[in-house]
Amino acid sequence: MSALYDRIGTGYSAARRPDPRLADAIRAALGDVSTVVNVGAGTGNYEPADCEVTAVEPSTEMIAQRRPDAGKAVQASAEALPFPDDSFGAAMAVLTVHHWSDQAAGLRELRRVARGPVMIATFDPDHPGTWLTDYLPQLRALDAEVMPPLGFYGEHLGEVVFIPLPIPHDCSDGFLYSYWRRPEAYLDPRIRAGSSSFHLLDDLGTGLARLAADLESGAWEDRYGHLRELDEIDAGYRLVRTI
Repeated sequence: MSALYDRIGTGYSAARRPDPRLADAIRAALGDVSTVVNVGAGTGNYEPADCEVTAVEPSTEMIAQRRPDAGKAVQASAEALPFPDDSFGAAMAVLTVHHWSDQAAGLRELRRVARGPVMIATFDPDHPGTWLTDYLPQLRALDAEVMPPLGFYGEHLGEVVFIPLPIPHDCSDGFLYSYWRRPEAYLDPRIRAGSSSFHLLDDLGTGLARLAADLESGAWEDRYGHLRELDEIDAGYRLVRTI
């Protein structure tokens, strides 16, 4: 993950700005805690302002883009957290588990260092995602390859609950399926640069060319225009929280 984001992370903070509605859901899932470790922290999105936060991030590029007022960052990996047992009130990890080299070890490390809940924002690979997979069907294979199934979390964290994380139509955070009501956005390479999935796919040209053509002809509107009437959808994102 360090090498990947040292290479693709330039400009990340411009495309990936925390959405306040998602931030509220994440903060609520953390519960009544005052100290949090944020693993795979990136630039610091979704770190609760009312907690003492310690960030863990392997990429120097991402650490360099952290806000000046963000909590201290430690360069380390999820699989080997440099903290004693029960160091924090809670542990969090937001859209990062799919980048870990040993996902099981990383989850066990989160459980080890947190006295209280472990909260993870992730994507359910059994969910079809959005209409984008009709244009880029290889996304389904990628999701299945890198995203652990939801049952995996309980195997390594203990009993967990799954909380749907609806994505608003004007989401300010540019992760993969966040532009479900703004299809034109996927044609912008600056926006695509904010999602690691686009860096991992071999062939984008055919699908994006078809999307551009369907937007111009009105075919996309005919098939998916009903989405314009929705304020939010279930795009497959979930909060996983230990009990």
